[in-house]
Amino acid sequence: MSLAILVLVLAFTILVVLNVPVAFSMGIAALLGLLLMPDIFFPLQTIALQMATSIDSFALLAIPFFILSGLLMGQGGIARRLIDFANVIMGRMRGGLALVNIMTCMLFGSISGSAAAAVSSIGGFMIPIMNKMGYHRDFNAAVTITAATTGLLIPPSNVMIVYSLATGGACSIAALFMAGVVPGVLVGFGLMAVAFVLSCKNNYGKGETFTLKESVLRFFRAVPPLLLIVIVLGGILGGIFTATEASAIAVVYSFILSVFVYREVKWKDLPKLILQSAVTTAVVMMLVATSMALSWVLTYENVPQNISAFLMSFTNTGWVVLLLINILLLIVGCFMDMTPAVLIFTPIFLPVMKKFNVDILQFGIVMIANLCIGLCTPPVGTCLFLGCGIAQTTVTKVLKYILPFYVAMVIVLLLLTYIPELSLWLPQALGLVRR
Repeated sequence: MSLAILVLVLAFTILVVLNVPVAFSMGIAALLGLLLMPDIFFPLQTIALQMATSIDSFALLAIPFFILSGLLMGQGGIARRLIDFANVIMGRMRGGLALVNIMTCMLFGSISGSAAAAVSSIGGFMIPIMNKMGYHRDFNAAVTITAATTGLLIPPSNVMIVYSLATGGACSIAALFMAGVVPGVLVGFGLMAVAFVLSCKNNYGKGETFTLKESVLRFFRAVPPLLLIVIVLGGILGGIFTATEASAIAVVYSFILSVFVYREVKWKDLPKLILQSAVTTAVVMMLVATSMALSWVLTYENVPQNISAFLMSFTNTGWVVLLLINILLLIVGCFMDMTPAVLIFTPIFLPVMKKFNVDILQFGIVMIANLCIGLCTPPVGTCLFLGCGIAQTTVTKVLKYILPFYVAMVIVLLLLTYIPELSLWLPQALGLVRR
């Protein structure tokens, strides 16, 4: 390991431990590494150039639009209508409200593409209801926290756009979107199985029945939000518009629903929502810029190739390498946010995947599934702390109830790792990738 990389790693680690924002930690670490490279004569210009060119991407324009559409949906009454629809399907079963919670998070995630938005919108409505119906508060938080991450696998998903960027466009966004459908549903079903077993064990929820008229009425109320999935994915797959154009259409559609149809977002609320989406977008773009600069330094120093050579010397068995990478990503997910983790580690592990003939599309889904677990784990799990805040409980209390859900997510992760068809079948069937 060169002195530059050693200083880079130490600087990044120390800054993160000192609670310096991750974006600044990566940028400072990258700059320090460049300063110690004798063949880089203009480190400041170099890092500025890398940061500027990394966000000069048409595909990244989809992120602010999807963020804004998610905010509009979260406050526009869409979550409540999806909950009513899910209740018709799942509400009559034992632990029905827990299953409704998970299914609604899957549906809402497939519309908004944001785990944090799902925790806030679905959790803010479902957790108080589940508390009143006798479900344990910490169990309710655990269900919401883990279920919210399914929206990062079920398209559209901002992190898939980021992964496509990190691969240099080798993976198309449309193929990634379709590759995430089956894995996202599998994670949701795994969480439902755990919630059902725990509900039976603890005698949670006796189920709720609805008349045919009420069921039909709730279904039709949910049709407009669900149509957004058809419009976005159908338009992308049909070649009518790109993923970026689809994100703009999602904003227009969610704006019409929230402001004119449901009338739950007032005109006076729009400046605040736009400002919030702009701030979130700025954070994401700063993360993208600095992490790509950091990745460039690592690539310039041949770190990906060295790691690949080390793993090849350590073992020549593909499944062992995949297991080691999974363990590493699970650890990384505990300490790093998803966006910088994808941008930093994708260029590092892609050479390894190519040498072991692992499809980079499948690896993208495995990486995202890994980091989704990190969102639910301490010490920096965004969904974990947000869900605990909404449920008005503590992380320590929730961990006892969330452990079985971790197990389900890890089992699905292993299935996705060693059964490539789970990720590749749908994009292959739609002709988005070669068989």
